[in-house]
Amino acid sequence: MHIMEGFLPPLHAAGWAVAAAPFVVVGAVRLRRIVREKPEARLLLGASGAFAFLLSALKLPSVTGSCSHPTGTGLGAALFGPSVMTLMATIVLLFQALLLAHGGLTTLGANVFSMGIVGPWVAWAMVRGGGAVGLSVPVRVFLAAFLGDLATYVTTALQLGLAFPDPATGFTGASVKFLSIFAVTQVPLAVVEGLLTVAVVNWLSRNSADDLRLLAEMRGEEKESSHVA
Repeated sequence: MHIMEGFLPPLHAAGWAVAAAPFVVVGAVRLRRIVREKPEARLLLGASGAFAFLLSALKLPSVTGSCSHPTGTGLGAALFGPSVMTLMATIVLLFQALLLAHGGLTTLGANVFSMGIVGPWVAWAMVRGGGAVGLSVPVRVFLAAFLGDLATYVTTALQLGLAFPDPATGFTGASVKFLSIFAVTQVPLAVVEGLLTVAVVNWLSRNSADDLRLLAEMRGEEKESSHVA
């Protein structure tokens, strides 16, 4: 869902950058705290960032000016919370813009807002809310990654609808058009991302249980085995 370089009107690009900036700052503060208090978590942080980088680099052509791809942010949001994932997604998007010409610098704020803010917050809310109603960890993780991915694509479609309203039907008509086109590729991609994220979390549970326990302790959770985030 990366919006390409120069595609958004300047005022829209600037507005999304301003809106995203406070979340990035909070993410930096949160990440610094984790590294200071639990330096052992650095490996998981790196793995979460790499997961997001790899998945979100697998792009498929979609709406003009954008593309479809998994986001990979659900994993980091589940492990570390949405604020940390905002900063990590910003770094991922910056590197992709500079090294892969995927996304852009002028559209970085808009892309961070959709993939680094809305997606992770929806994923985190699903993990926490699913735990409150007794869903199993695999189900919660799958739904978190799936819904976080879809929330990102919905946000991008709305951003494009706001920037390029339909002459006849305005923002609503344009947004529905973008959503419909995105859905063809994004829904199956979201399912795949959900399954991959569950597989990674299951692997971590078997091979990095101590690291997951450290994160649970940092969050003050008493039942580490039943809480991922």
